[in-house]
Amino acid sequence: MMNSTETGKRYAPLILTLGLDEKSQDFFDHLRERYFPPKRNFLQAHLTLFHHLPGRERRTIENALAATAVQRVPLSMKATSVKMMGRGVAYQLDSKQLKDIHEKFSLEWKNWLTPQDQQKLWPHVTVQNKVDTAKAKALYNKLSDSFEPFEVKGTGFRLWAYQNGPWEWLADFDFAT
Repeated sequence: MMNSTETGKRYAPLILTLGLDEKSQDFFDHLRERYFPPKRNFLQAHLTLFHHLPGRERRTIENALAATAVQRVPLSMKATSVKMMGRGVAYQLDSKQLKDIHEKFSLEWKNWLTPQDQQKLWPHVTVQNKVDTAKAKALYNKLSDSFEPFEVKGTGFRLWAYQNGPWEWLADFDFAT
């Protein structure tokens, strides 16, 4: 029997994100709902760790996520700035713990990583994308003017299957509390 990450003999790529605490998730979701183009806004706000892991390695990846999650308490992160991304806006987050986890998985999965996923992690949550640059600059100015750094908690890993556009949720791996 084929699972949802398989399409014939082709496995859907996997996306790994970091779960966020409820207050932060609500904050970023509200901004995304308000400023992301509605026709392109299919997802909640998210912090992507890996964009394209091989679906055929799902069990190995899930085992690694489960083993890491049970050893972790929620991660402390800090939203350090608002960033202009050309045609969008994001909040930059900083966490040495998160970068260490990403580096660990990058080494463990190095033979599977695409060029995009081989790059250094830039933790961020996009609240606007794929708009014209003037609209992005206006939002950047608005959010930057009132920005003050704030705390965000990483609560676990979220694994998704990429379905040629939409993402299909597969599993959560919550950190120990």
